[in-house]
Amino acid sequence: MSQRPVIAAVDGSMESQAAAHWAAREALLRDLPLHIVHAWQDWSPGFTHVPFTGADSASGETTVTRHWAERIPRETAERVRESHPGLRVSVEQILGRPVEVLLAATNKAEVLVLGSRGLGALGGLLAGSVSLPVIAHAECPVVVVRAGEQAEDEKQPQGGPTGRARYLDVVLGLDLTRPCDELIEFAFSAAAARGAALKVVHGWGVPIVFGHDPEAVDPGHGVAMGLREASVLTDALRPWRGKFPEVDVKEQCVVGGAADHLVDASKDASLLVVGRRVRHSAIGPRIGPVTHAVLHRAAAPVAVVRHP
Repeated sequence: MSQRPVIAAVDGSMESQAAAHWAAREALLRDLPLHIVHAWQDWSPGFTHVPFTGADSASGETTVTRHWAERIPRETAERVRESHPGLRVSVEQILGRPVEVLLAATNKAEVLVLGSRGLGALGGLLAGSVSLPVIAHAECPVVVVRAGEQAEDEKQPQGGPTGRARYLDVVLGLDLTRPCDELIEFAFSAAAARGAALKVVHGWGVPIVFGHDPEAVDPGHGVAMGLREASVLTDALRPWRGKFPEVDVKEQCVVGGAADHLVDASKDASLLVVGRRVRHSAIGPRIGPVTHAVLHRAAAPVAVVRHP
């Protein structure tokens, strides 16, 4: 069994505090340790203008900056330990560029957890220079958590016959043109760990042929294609049902782009899982339009899983 930790990136913000507590809950579900990382850069004149020689050349401003850099992960760890007794928690503060530090951390993490404001297309995630490149190049799954996220938000309002609150569904967005084992396994494992149902959403559309809409000519054409898409989805999930027989799977084929449907499904989800294909782009980090949309608009934490 893997003992790679769940890693939470913290910077002192409310968003990162929510991410740290989500990461703690995830670590307990997976029986893994939690590692809290804070990447800091020293912008004081004494640091930026004096060459590094191995000697202590830090100015008073640098000392203050280092003091706060040490307090952020330490105090976060104290709050997490208090809320989650028994959890194995370690702390690390690293001097360096946050993107580089966090990407290096993904090489040794089971999951990396980040905070996000989720303020829409012109704010939140893309307003910063850290989250997007980390998500676009991470070697491990990355989970993005909104500020204010609470454990209660991930569970049904009322408990079942046992009186214990059950987790809301885990939702998986699946593209059947390139189904990915890593993505599907992550979603099934997340649902199994939570004792939750797994809702699999696949979006499809009737292709336009030579400028004509076949469904407009023959409405039955769209119905037949819908039945075929549903059959392909069932076939793709069949081996995973066998590996995870305890997971209740709900299949949903929807017409049109998947993003809107996934965002809607996230309102009643404990976790939304989407994929991110490995891309080598000369115009900067890219994560795909569906993943980009749900990261900004989803109501639940979003897990982005790298796949070929």
